[in-house]
Amino acid sequence: MIANRIFAGNRYLYLAVFVSGMTTLAVELSAQRLLGNVFGSSNIVWANVIGLILLYLTIGYFLGGRWADRSPYPTTFYRILIWSAFLSALTPLVARPIVRVAASAVAGVDAGLAIGSFISILVLFSIPITLLGCVSPFAIRLAAENNQDARTIGGLSGRLYAISTLGSLLGTFLPVLFLIPELGTILTFLVFATTLFVVGLFGLWQHQGPGALRWLWMPVVIVVLALFVMSGPLRPALAGQTLLYEAESAYNYIQVQEDAGGNRYLYLNEGQGIHSQWSPTTVGDNHRTWSFFLTAPYFNATGFGPDQVDSLAIVGLAAGTIARQHLAVYPNLPIDGIEIDAGIIEAGALYFDMNAVMMPSLNVYAQDGRYMLNRLERQYSVIALDAYRPPYIPWHLTTVEFFQEVSAKLTDNGVVAINVGRTQTDRRLVDALTNTLLKVFPSVHAMDVPLSFNTILVATQQPTADINLVNNLSILPEAVHPLLRETLMWGVNQQVPLGNSTDIVFTDDRAPVETLVDSLVINFLLSGQTQQLAAPQ
Repeated sequence: MIANRIFAGNRYLYLAVFVSGMTTLAVELSAQRLLGNVFGSSNIVWANVIGLILLYLTIGYFLGGRWADRSPYPTTFYRILIWSAFLSALTPLVARPIVRVAASAVAGVDAGLAIGSFISILVLFSIPITLLGCVSPFAIRLAAENNQDARTIGGLSGRLYAISTLGSLLGTFLPVLFLIPELGTILTFLVFATTLFVVGLFGLWQHQGPGALRWLWMPVVIVVLALFVMSGPLRPALAGQTLLYEAESAYNYIQVQEDAGGNRYLYLNEGQGIHSQWSPTTVGDNHRTWSFFLTAPYFNATGFGPDQVDSLAIVGLAAGTIARQHLAVYPNLPIDGIEIDAGIIEAGALYFDMNAVMMPSLNVYAQDGRYMLNRLERQYSVIALDAYRPPYIPWHLTTVEFFQEVSAKLTDNGVVAINVGRTQTDRRLVDALTNTLLKVFPSVHAMDVPLSFNTILVATQQPTADINLVNNLSILPEAVHPLLRETLMWGVNQQVPLGNSTDIVFTDDRAPVETLVDSLVINFLLSGQTQQLAAPQ
């Protein structure tokens, strides 16, 4: 009786269409995340995912309409749901070994293998998404037959598409806000695929009775395959390192690894860059990018000393390496650290001493950098910008308008330091950001971080000269922390003249950062210099 009431009219079709729409968007977002764990989330990745899924849906709409005309039976419709559910669940499980190969390829700088893996994963989504595209036109045909009134077909079609879109709305937010952070990408696929499978199986059972149970082999296959495929990390630890921590947050695939000396490293997504480093014996980092932020205020006029650094803001806190080094040099320095990813903050607290016990003067905010910086009330001696998702900088942290907001948050002798990517032969992003900074600040200085693809740009509130860094190094008090003296010496040695003039100025209206970086990356790959990535960073 209950089943009959549920199936009366088109109500169960509405449910099927709702769940199908929800699953389609959930698969799309989860597909981007599956790829993003290795290939990042640039506009190119998003364009590939969205574009191909739209293509698959287009094919599905066309085939679904013709399929419904040739086989206008509920059993056919519910088999489409069951197969699309099964293949949606199967796709990430089959893709996971490919993702592992891709992760190794990216780490090993094998561009051909990485690109091949990228294409292979996208192709894997073709059949399940095409089948999901068949659902709405097929449901309209079935609902029209139930309705048997041609005068209301338009309203019926509109209702079904509205219900499907409403499901898509839920499928957009549920994975991003809850399921992926709590369960991970693959289990998110499985949750939506299971929901769709149950709806399809129940619909088929209504028309076939116990015969529908023969389709239960599908979840058995998925469970067995999931137990096999999901064992072990997505990306094994690097040679000589041990995996301490692995998690998926709302933004990143996070790993913490430890070497034989007890040094810990934070890796995100593709694992190509080290985002934070911790040592049990020292706060130094062999002069990686983070320590160069210590040099920034010493570009001020000769006579600037450590006692004049009274506050720091960090946009792109990660697991707190910059904060830890500053607290070693300036004990109890008030620091506001902004990190958009709460999962990284948790890893920092657990494995990098980024907690209230070890860093009591550090205030941590899990927020977007620009949004949060504008809501903080303090004026800062230094604002450090290190909000990278290699090789991309969030475009809204590169504009004239943003730097005007930064300037308003600095003291009269305050400075801003930003980490910028480049190659050995292509400095266009460095040049464009330099030109943009000069629209707001009177002086900009540049230091190339050794053995890396990073340049630190320092912009000052007052007119300053490169020689100021040399002069302020020469008058440092004897009692300063050795890390500060060593880093200023490195900063002096690594100073480079500002680059070529450019007409590019990033604004909130137009900031083609990703286009510029994409061109930089392509030129780098075509130049045959990729072996340089294997060098220490």
